[in-house]
Amino acid sequence: MGDYTVTNYAFFKTAISAITLTTVLAGCMEMPPMPSMGELPFMNKTAEDAPQNVLSPEMATGEESVVINSLLERRSVLPDGPFATVADAVLDANSRAAEAELRAARLRAEAASTNWLPTLGPQISLTSLGSVVAGLVVEQALFDNGRRKAEREYAVADVEVAAVALAQDTNQRVLTALELYLRAEENRATAAVNAAAMERMNHFAYIMRERVRGGVSNRADLQIVEQKLNQMQSDLMSDREEADAAIAELNAMSAYSVSDVSGLSALAATSIISIPLSVAKSQAEASRQIAEAKIARAGYLPGLSATGSVTNSGSDFNLGAVIPNGIGFGNAAAREAIEAQSQAAESKVAQTREDTNRQLRALESELASLQRQAEQARSIASQAAANYDIFASQLREGQRTVNDVVGVFETKVRTERAMVAFPYQIALVELKIAAIQGALVDGGRI
Repeated sequence: MGDYTVTNYAFFKTAISAITLTTVLAGCMEMPPMPSMGELPFMNKTAEDAPQNVLSPEMATGEESVVINSLLERRSVLPDGPFATVADAVLDANSRAAEAELRAARLRAEAASTNWLPTLGPQISLTSLGSVVAGLVVEQALFDNGRRKAEREYAVADVEVAAVALAQDTNQRVLTALELYLRAEENRATAAVNAAAMERMNHFAYIMRERVRGGVSNRADLQIVEQKLNQMQSDLMSDREEADAAIAELNAMSAYSVSDVSGLSALAATSIISIPLSVAKSQAEASRQIAEAKIARAGYLPGLSATGSVTNSGSDFNLGAVIPNGIGFGNAAAREAIEAQSQAAESKVAQTREDTNRQLRALESELASLQRQAEQARSIASQAAANYDIFASQLREGQRTVNDVVGVFETKVRTERAMVAFPYQIALVELKIAAIQGALVDGGRI
């Protein structure tokens, strides 16, 4: 029993010496300083220590992410009003599936932040004599051509990609909800135009029925008026059904009912100019891809590591040089492919920026066109209303037939429907622009 205790004491003493020696060598190679056991990220940690806000800019390495800071600084262009009410309702019910990926990325980054520490593990082998040899192996990379540093960079970039994806997902959710809301409001507005016109059309139909009964007009004229009345009634019912369907879909993705919300909000101007989310994500993906290329390149270069082992029969310590991927005839082409991968990552950022700018310019042109059409629609609706007033006056004086007036009245209703629809179409394009820029949700709500 005493020999067993002495053997174990020597075993662990030698193991500690190996760890200390590899750590000193790591310090000489300008590795990060060795923390005490109490300072290690994975020691003395409980579930309550997990960050509550996954979009925190602080990384496991102790540095702050510029990308995540820029996300937190974004401000929503939705002022207090119906748009903000709808946005709050859908955000409160957000399942935040992208948040789970961000949490996983953070855990991977935390694991990678300590990859420079020595690795410690058991070693069990069966000798040729049939006896079991148990030991402890400590290995420390002294020079790895930046592989472990690149792994930490990759993990940080992975967190940033997940953070931007979360911001995109949140902004897209709000945009989807507001699209449904605007569709419902547009159909409500056009339905209101028809509802207001139904009384007048019913009056025209009544006049025609009386004229047919009195023999003044024929039944064909009555059928024309009734056909226009039925079409107007059909449009009214369709508008209401589409509005109800949009609201039902919106309520399904909301924490509470927004059926009573109505109206439009004028988008506020943000004082912070941020790059579009798609470009931010492309830049983060490029950083991750470049870090991946560095890791791959290190695999084709020689590295140096220190290894200490302790077994039942004694201890050993040695330095070794190794090329992880070995030396082969295709190594040169593989290294060129790695360099091309880095260049492709930068080119992808430029392409994403170009595509996003094109998308924004197209939406801005559409917005300007809709605003021009809205002005024309107001002018046309005003002219149609004036024409109807003239025809209605002439009808009372007996200078116009009912069919003449009904045709003009139908034109008036159609132009009014087009006029009331444009503000909602304009608002939708403005919201799409804000969503691309990541300005539908405050950074604190992401």
